[in-house]
Formats: sequence, structure tokens, C-alpha cells
Amino acid sequence: MPKISAVIVTLNEEQHLEQCLRSLVGIVDEIVVVDSSLTNKTKEIALQYNARLIQHKFEGYIEQKNWATEQATYDYVLLLNANEQLSDTLKASIAEVKQNWTHDGYTFNRLTNYCGRWMRYTSWRPSRTLRLYNRRMGQWAATPPTML
Repeated sequence: MPKISAVIVTLNEEQHLEQCLRSLVGIVDEIVVVDSSLTNKTKEIALQYNARLIQHKFEGYIEQKNWATEQATYDYVLLLNANEQLSDTLKASIAEVKQNWTHDGYTFNRLTNYCGRWMRYTSWRPSRTLRLYNRRMGQWAATPPTML
């Protein structure tokens, strides 16, 4: 059974981080929090959940995710944003995948909250996103926006 490292990239996320970390308990084998500020209680919250906290200067969204993923102990990575949390259904699915990992990566249906409203009946639903993957099989990539 593969071990999974949860990787969370943060910047002043004390208001969201605890809910995210709480949803990972019993699901992942390691939690790595990479923070680019440490000006609030992010450190204290991360340590309450036995997360490994690493400070790293923010050099760009994609660069930060790739750097943070490299810090994980295990090749199987669950990459989350600090304002995301796993539902009970998703926890059960991840536990099932751990028993029988068959793909390079797994996408999740993401429920988006926009301006305080859950987007359940728009083109944003379902929003499928790759979050659980074997880091040996690729890395995050994107073209940065350009100014006109």
C-alpha cells in the first residue's frame, strides 16, 4: 500500500488551515506545509497537526507547488490549497485508492464557492482537478499570463 504525503502551499492562511489539516487526519501518512510568510498563526496550527512546516519564498504559483511537492517524503502526493478540505466521501475514496493504486493520478470534483455562494448549477460544476498523483510521473506546468 503506497504512503501519501499531503502538500499544502500557504500564505497567511490561519483562517482556513485548521479545517484543511483536520480533514487529512487518518487519511495521509505525512503533511507538509510550505508557507511563504509566517506572519500569522500558520506555524502554530501546522504544528498542532504534526505537519512538517517549511518556509520558502514565493516565486510563483506553479514554482511553489513544484518546489513544495519535491519536499514530500513519499512519491504519492495529495496537493491541496489551504482553503480546501476533504469531504467524508472523498476521504473514503482516497482510502480505497490507497488499497489499490492503479493510475498515475486521480482527479476530484471540486465545489467552488464564489462570493459566498456555492456554485452547484453552473459550468463550474463539476470542476474536475488533479490533486492526487504520483509525482514521478510529471510536475505542475502552466503559461504565466502576459501583459498586453
